[in-house]
Amino acid sequence: MKVAVVSRATDISDVLPTLPLLNHEIQLLKAETNSIRLLADCNVVIIDVTGNDLLAARDFCRTVSASHPDLPVVAAIAESSLIALDGSWAVDDFMLPTSTPVEIDARLRLLLMRRPVPVEQADDSHVAAIGGLVVDDITYVARVDGKPLDLTYKEFELLHFLVKNAGRVFSREQLLQDVWGYDYFGGARTVDVHVRRLRAKLGRDYEGVIATVRNVGYKAIDPEEMD
Repeated sequence: MKVAVVSRATDISDVLPTLPLLNHEIQLLKAETNSIRLLADCNVVIIDVTGNDLLAARDFCRTVSASHPDLPVVAAIAESSLIALDGSWAVDDFMLPTSTPVEIDARLRLLLMRRPVPVEQADDSHVAAIGGLVVDDITYVARVDGKPLDLTYKEFELLHFLVKNAGRVFSREQLLQDVWGYDYFGGARTVDVHVRRLRAKLGRDYEGVIATVRNVGYKAIDPEEMD
């Protein structure tokens, strides 16, 4: 098994001390964008996210997952940072620095047994697409023409809901119920704020995918329908 470890550390033992004890081919790569293209022939990638900048670490994990959707991605993370780990990281598993060799080996073997679902073949309930906008609920990554978007969790949930139900008009109150949940006590203008941020992140060519229906709410439309 070929395992890539992406880290700012100079020694793999500084990331997962017991990993070198296993009989696997292990490659240490620098935590930089140029390293992502070197992951094509790896079986599993372990990304060191034990530093203090968890937001940057999450974004790097999402970029790797989007660039190599069939590659199992593992976060090597400190136990104190686990509270920040959620679906928006787009990782398949995590490992603690204290993990034993037996545990690491078992996790790696289970990851190889997983059957990744490519975006173009994924179940309709998980992937929604309009034109070049693809929203993947499996990896929690949205892409515009193949480029991943940096979305917050709620921005992603709102975009996925609208694109999945493209053509249907939803009031702000409906969106609050379906995306934020019945226990949310914020005002309906929260939806407007998230829509505005989404449009900015979608860019000029796709900002119109989220259309405003005057005096009603919002809907997602195909780019070909935009003026």
